[in-house]
Order: sequence, then C-alpha cells, then structure tokens
Amino acid sequence: MVNIISREELKAKIDRGDDFVLAEVLAPAAYRGSHLPGAINIPPDQFHELVPKLLPDKNKEVVFYCSGPT
Repeated sequence: MVNIISREELKAKIDRGDDFVLAEVLAPAAYRGSHLPGAINIPPDQFHELVPKLLPDKNKEVVFYCSGPT
C-alpha cells in the first residue's frame, strides 16, 4: 500500500519520533550535500537493486523522500 504524505506530515512523524525508516531517493552527491536526519540514501538508478538489501523488513513502515515529483 502506498500513501503520499506532505512535508508537514513527514516533519510531524520525525518530531514525534515515530518508528519508521526514512529513505531519500537522491543521487549520492545530492544526499551528501544535504539530507534529513537519520535518512538512508537510495540512488534512483539503484533503487530496485538496493531496496531489498537495505529494507528487508516488509512489515516496517518506510517513507521515501524524493527531490521532485516522480
């Protein structure tokens, strides 16, 4: 199931300390330049390869944050 949340909703989740994984889908250079606290990086060109390795728990809530509309 996929839900789209706003930046404000994401900020609220972070501020509350909700239990979730934050994955930023950004090129490595963009991620190194600036990323949200606690976020892991999944480069767009490696998304399908890395998601099963980095996010093996299918029951864990994951929020993907992208630099622009997808």
